[in-house]
Amino acid sequence: MTASEVKEILVAVDPHIERYESSRKGKNAYTVWYELGFTDHFSDGENEEILRFQIDRFTKNENDPIAAAILTALNGRDDIAYHYEVDYEPDTGYIHHIYDCEGC
Repeated sequence: MTASEVKEILVAVDPHIERYESSRKGKNAYTVWYELGFTDHFSDGENEEILRFQIDRFTKNENDPIAAAILTALNGRDDIAYHYEVDYEPDTGYIHHIYDCEGC
């Protein structure tokens, strides 16, 4: 999986998603994504490079439809594994949805 492929998947869910930092920061909600690096995976005699990336959704809406749509999109992919966490940031009032992903 390439960064371009990841972007294509994510833009279909949130057309306003940006890489690294959002111009919408400070608004009601925004989404960013970025690469964390690559992991080599050796299986069945072949080496596969796996892209590690993170998606961060910041929202003040407890039932945010974009956060739910990201989960749905990730669940529909057999080439992406992910770990999902939620954090509340009292200093900003944002609910922070964290999707730590690996794509092959």
